[in-house]
Amino acid sequence: MSDKSKTPVTPAIRMLQEAGVAYTEHPYDYVEKGGTARCAMMLGVDEHSVVKTLVMEDDDDRPLIVIMHGDRAVSTKNLARQLGVKHIGPCTPETAERHTGYRVGGTSPFGTRKPVPVYLERTILDLDRIYINGGHRGFILGMLPAEVVRVLNPTLVDVATEPSKG
Repeated sequence: MSDKSKTPVTPAIRMLQEAGVAYTEHPYDYVEKGGTARCAMMLGVDEHSVVKTLVMEDDDDRPLIVIMHGDRAVSTKNLARQLGVKHIGPCTPETAERHTGYRVGGTSPFGTRKPVPVYLERTILDLDRIYINGGHRGFILGMLPAEVVRVLNPTLVDVATEPSKG
């Protein structure tokens, strides 16, 4: 599963080990604002399979996590409609850290500080393997998408859009 001598001990790693999840570790040189494109380039994988963990809030400031393809954006309008709320938007980095216990750029949906509902873009399940943050900047884990479903029991949503350019 993993070599403990090089594994950052994060709440995500502890949760995955307790759940018996098989994963591979992929450390890379983190660059501020490098995003999933840089991560995909460093790992030599398609950015579509590098998934991002986005911390958002609804109109009552209730936190939620959306797991989305790295090369796609979240239609917050469609997400709000699917969740039956008026508005959903991203949290500030400080608020996201308070909800999850992770620094932005190292946010994992596993082992969050507080229980936070998780929404997974349905098309992620079509991938053979995904690359997801392990709870530390520059530390990505490779795993089967089914493991995310097994461990987090997310709600599946259809909210992916092409990101706007510029």
